[in-house]
Amino acid sequence: MAEQTKAQGRSSFASRFGFIMVAAGAAIGLGNVWRFPYQAYENGGAAFILVYIIIVAIIGKAGIEMEAAIGRNGKCNAIRAYGKINKNSRFIGGIGILFTFMLDMYYVVVGGSVLWYAVNYLISGDFGTDTAVYYDQSISNPIIPLICTADLMAIIGVILSAGITKWVERISKIMMPCLFVLLVISGILALFTSPNAMEGLKYYIVPNFSDFTFTSFSNACVQCMFSIGIGWTLYVTLGSRMSEDQNIKKDAIWICVLDTLAAVLAGFVVIPSVVGAGSVMQAGPSLVFVAMPQIFAGMAIGRFLGFLFFAILILAVISSMFTFIEIPAAVVEEHLRVSHKKAVIITSLAVFVFAILCCWSQGSAGILSGVELPFVSMSGVATLSIIDWVDSFSSYILMPLGNICVALFVWRVW
Repeated sequence: MAEQTKAQGRSSFASRFGFIMVAAGAAIGLGNVWRFPYQAYENGGAAFILVYIIIVAIIGKAGIEMEAAIGRNGKCNAIRAYGKINKNSRFIGGIGILFTFMLDMYYVVVGGSVLWYAVNYLISGDFGTDTAVYYDQSISNPIIPLICTADLMAIIGVILSAGITKWVERISKIMMPCLFVLLVISGILALFTSPNAMEGLKYYIVPNFSDFTFTSFSNACVQCMFSIGIGWTLYVTLGSRMSEDQNIKKDAIWICVLDTLAAVLAGFVVIPSVVGAGSVMQAGPSLVFVAMPQIFAGMAIGRFLGFLFFAILILAVISSMFTFIEIPAAVVEEHLRVSHKKAVIITSLAVFVFAILCCWSQGSAGILSGVELPFVSMSGVATLSIIDWVDSFSSYILMPLGNICVALFVWRVW
């Protein structure tokens, strides 16, 4: 049985292992699989990995410790946790909540596509002669992505409604070890079944510091923030359910190690497969939904390997979404004074409604694909689709802003 904390009767995780698995599950997501391998390949292979590990050790670990300590001190949702220390600092929690809600909006849509591909591999493994056309048609369809998004949202909502320290903790204890086992199996199969896989592996494990620039360092920092999950109240929310005798520093090390290990293992699957097949390394959906199915189609056991790959992705998506939904749900629960189950239902429905906008803005023929929003960056003003705008605004503005605010808060206020 999970013990109860003294403050507000909030349930604690039943075990330290359970907390680490839930936290690692929240951190390990699509960024580990479709962004890290690309960044490593483009920025000097092992040179990028080495610098990334150093950044994680310095910035990532510290970020987890700060947020978890704030959460354990507050024993409440992120906004109130900051407010308990300083009432004028509640906005920091608000930045994190806004980021997480926007992340939920597009993450669940991409997760729906992952679910669709996993089911397709299980049933037929047929993605046509042109995987790019298949992907564009599937996301442009007004019904299929919506159904997959709703199914995924329902699965997460039903499990989470019992509480993150109950079924989520139990499932994560099984799900996370399975994810690592699948990553190892997929990596071995990719190395031995993909033609010229060793040539691709060379790009990954041999450091090339001539390709590592200041931009590479910047990319490593952003990758750390997004992959580890700092700056957007993830660990404030999970920390609020930590027991008082739990060692935050040691747990932060384990979370960083597991998340980095998952990213590195993903590189052993992706890079030898892509480079070995003579394809061009890409990041994001183009890698996962276009390049990888094309590569698997040319392998003798491609359908099996493809299913394993998307099974890994769906496990990563679901394990992440548990906490992603819990973060705003905790705010709804405490501010509206409703049960946790009702809070999860309200949050899930709200996320799904806004996710429809992201869902229909995908593809070349989506219902809202013609709607473009202005986005200001260092490169100037660009126009982006709704889903790309939500992604860019949350990742490149809210997330760095959140990290800066947390660091200043701990240094100058707490």
